Amino acid sequence: SYYVDINQNLFLEAYLHSSDSNLVLFVDTCVASPNPHNFTTVTYDIIRNGCVRDSTYATYYSPYTHMVRFKFNAFQFIRNNPLVYLQCELVVCRAYDYSSRCYQGCITKSKREASS
Repeated sequence: SYYVDINQNLFLEAYLHSSDSNLVLFVDTCVASPNPHNFTTVTYDIIRNGCVRDSTYATYYSPYTHMVRFKFNAFQFIRNNPLVYLQCELVVCRAYDYSSRCYQGCITKSKREASS
């Protein structure tokens, strides 16, 4: 467990164990939940489909393409225990493959439906 005060900056870093400079890491979705076994009922989207949903979310410079750094402000679910669980989905792509998910950024529902 990691303890943090409400509204305090929470810094996260994710990286590939491979240091292959031809790989790029992209944060697609990060969802918070008061229940570690359920990320569908009571949830809060920090980022979804590459679209930022939380106003306190910010990315930080990373010296490596295979590492992502970001932060958001800590919060608590109302009427729940003070624990918040985070589940993130990241995508690995080939560098400079501009047709890949990593280079598409935020994908809205309507755009996805139109393409399928």
